[in-house]
Amino acid sequence: MSFKTVTHPRSGLRLSRLGFGSAPLGDLYHRLDDETAVATVMAAVGSGINLVDTAPHYGNGLAEARIATALRRLDRDKVVLSTKVGRLMSPARGPVVSKRFVGGLPFRSEYDYSYDGVLRSLEHSMLRLGTDRIEIALIHDVDGWTHGVEAVDERFAETMNGAYRALDRLRSEGMLRAIGIGVNEAAMCARFARAGDFDTMLLAGRYTLLEQGALDDFLPLAADKGIAVLMGGVFNTGILATGPVEGAMYNYVPATPEVRERARRIEAVCKAHGIALAVASARFPLGHPAVASVVLGGVTPEEVARNVAAFDVRIPAALWSDLIAEGLLRPDAPAPT
Repeated sequence: MSFKTVTHPRSGLRLSRLGFGSAPLGDLYHRLDDETAVATVMAAVGSGINLVDTAPHYGNGLAEARIATALRRLDRDKVVLSTKVGRLMSPARGPVVSKRFVGGLPFRSEYDYSYDGVLRSLEHSMLRLGTDRIEIALIHDVDGWTHGVEAVDERFAETMNGAYRALDRLRSEGMLRAIGIGVNEAAMCARFARAGDFDTMLLAGRYTLLEQGALDDFLPLAADKGIAVLMGGVFNTGILATGPVEGAMYNYVPATPEVRERARRIEAVCKAHGIALAVASARFPLGHPAVASVVLGGVTPEEVARNVAAFDVRIPAALWSDLIAEGLLRPDAPAPT
């Protein structure tokens, strides 16, 4: 399949509308063997996906290392590589397990949003990735979700005085094509968008069939500034993929009965139109003009194939209008075409 692409006017990068997210390749929740991980990356790129997103945080560098193996077997010019800064890895004696990552490399992670720390982080990432260039660099997890609301202002100032200046310099020197933010909070995306000159932002979990709060401020601001938004977490960590089954996850914890009931109602509307909940959830964010790509993870080539197939499904416009009529979707949420 050849995916539709969009050309980002600020950077000139052509981005596939479906991106590949590599957090699962860092042994997120479950251990994954190297051969399957590498085959999954190759299947994604082979299907026409050109945007590959990763981060040092994913398995303490394991996801980057696995992507490196795949890159050696692929045409590097066909890949738009995105990684993140804000955490430095250093060797540690014995296994080091990060929250939610059950495996990973024996590195200890330390937050560092300083100017020098970001330069070191990018150098380390290029070494792990086995590449001489990175197209997109995102400042990772500067939000209350990660650091607590009481520490956000200090982290924000540290980031704008350090990490942002470093990335802005590298962009001006042509070492990076685009710089941005990767967070879990729409309000922080808007705050950074007003404070600096950013090309792209990856927002996880805040513009989905269950949540459209990003419409209040960030998405209109991004559209006005020409910021290419990458949407991650479109399944809200599970429930919009599995459906409202017992034990379904919502934002990294078991979904409450109220969330499961809302998901059940959304799924019922989707079923009435012959569309799987996961398919509608993956496609929904692309209706907004600021959204360039939806970034979906995968741990097997078969999962990649299912994600790709979701983008071939024709979704009737009535599905979106019925969700609005049922009070399950905001009326100002643009419908995908």
